[in-house]
Amino acid sequence: MTIASTTQLICFAALSATLVIGAIGVVLLPNIVYSAFLLGGVFLSVAGLYLLLNASFVAAAQVLVYVGAVNVLILFAIMLVNKREDLSAIPGLALRRVLSGLVCGGLFVLLIRVAFTTPWALPGPTPVGEEATIRIGEHLFSDYLLPFELASVLLLMAMIGAIVLARRDVLSTDVATGEPADQGLIEKARTPLLVENTLQETAR
Repeated sequence: MTIASTTQLICFAALSATLVIGAIGVVLLPNIVYSAFLLGGVFLSVAGLYLLLNASFVAAAQVLVYVGAVNVLILFAIMLVNKREDLSAIPGLALRRVLSGLVCGGLFVLLIRVAFTTPWALPGPTPVGEEATIRIGEHLFSDYLLPFELASVLLLMAMIGAIVLARRDVLSTDVATGEPADQGLIEKARTPLLVENTLQETAR
């Protein structure tokens, strides 16, 4: 075994462990902000695996699209919504966990079976090299045009949903003065409540 193959094996093991541990943390951590940050680590690990496969363009797209756009959008949506809801007991939580565990376990066994029973072509195909980006563009806008457009529509719907969730009414009472707040402040341009009260007191 050469130094290059040993290094590649070590990098693959490290990236795979980071990917699995990060994915488990995304699901199990109670703090949603920590889960979002771990999701960014999972995306970076996937980008590293793409680099090991000599797919540099796909790795760069993974970092730019998922880490730089989707994960940041998730973080902004979480921090902007910030809804305060009282936690209540979920009915049938134990049964839901058992069913979810069975489904995830079945998918894991299926993936393991596919990984060990598929006759993988080793070594893989010859790398295209500098023409990889051109080939991806040709397939993306010819063979895979419909899935590409559907993904664009789904991302647009996700962005609209994040905007709808981020929009919220102002508090019913002003924090500083304790007076009832005007719910129209968020919909129309006018003098903020605190500034308006200050001007009225100055006029008196």
